[in-house]
Amino acid sequence: MSLAPQSDSTKSRATLKQVAQLADVSIATASKALNNRIHVRASTRQRVLDAAAQLRFRPNEQARSLSMGQTGTVGLITGDLEGRFSLPILMGAEDAFGTGRISVFLCDARGDAIREQYHLDALLRRNVDGIIVVGALTNQRPPIARDLPVPVVYAYAPSEDPRDVSVVPNDVAAGANAVNYLLDQGRTHIAHISGEASYTAAQERALGVTAALAERGLNLIDDTTHFGNWSEHWGRTVATRLMERHPDLDGIVCGNDQISRGALDALQRTGWDVPSRVALLGFDNWEVLTTGSRPQLSSVDLNFERLGREAASLLFGMMNGTVEPGIRRIDSRIITRESA
Repeated sequence: MSLAPQSDSTKSRATLKQVAQLADVSIATASKALNNRIHVRASTRQRVLDAAAQLRFRPNEQARSLSMGQTGTVGLITGDLEGRFSLPILMGAEDAFGTGRISVFLCDARGDAIREQYHLDALLRRNVDGIIVVGALTNQRPPIARDLPVPVVYAYAPSEDPRDVSVVPNDVAAGANAVNYLLDQGRTHIAHISGEASYTAAQERALGVTAALAERGLNLIDDTTHFGNWSEHWGRTVATRLMERHPDLDGIVCGNDQISRGALDALQRTGWDVPSRVALLGFDNWEVLTTGSRPQLSSVDLNFERLGREAASLLFGMMNGTVEPGIRRIDSRIITRESA
């Protein structure tokens, strides 16, 4: 049986029955094909998809969600007040969820455990299908709760429970990649100015930095990572000290872009040219700082949007089946500009 496609002026929506008739299959088979279920031949699935496209068929999302026991909504609870990390993660998650027509409720816990539990309860009352919890730093955190009726994925800050599913930046590899990038440019007298030593990210990047140097038979200048705080002031202070002690300094890996800009300021005040004399490489690729500096700052981008997409993908998997527990690590990339 063949049906003519509906015109734009047709007010009534195409039905699943009409799609099934045009594709010459049963309604049940058409439903399975459109919902990407198993036990449907590829040729049959394609015939159904072609019929749906011809009829401009739009599934009833509410009915489909109810039939699958889902509401088509997920929650994202963040503790990152500034949004520098959580917003790109949210964007990546929404990109992934958008392909599956999932709506996201964003909740800001403001780093407060009581507020976090309040948002958790509110999301559960809304019958969300799953929750992504985004931390403010990469240190391990306690699970948001146990025995929840919906799956949970931890992003940026991993759960300390190995039974949970977490997605985090691969900070050890990121530190190694930063040093190798400078080494490949011929830099051999390299310093590492980092933030607070209590941050897992700072410790893991330091491991990557020293390991990459050791593979080339080299050490950091001063034989240590300079831990301090994540500020321009710290970058200026340590860079000034390094120039006084080490006239052969030719590369600096900075723990974030604020530190990098502080180091740049100190180098320029002393007349040390960047990048011909000293190459600078920061972390986070925060464009407000990197592109606003002169020269513009090269930086390690931790792929937060990709991290968000992976978190959403894992949540999809948990909503529809089983996902192996543990921590997934997302690789970084280096954004080259003018400072390195």
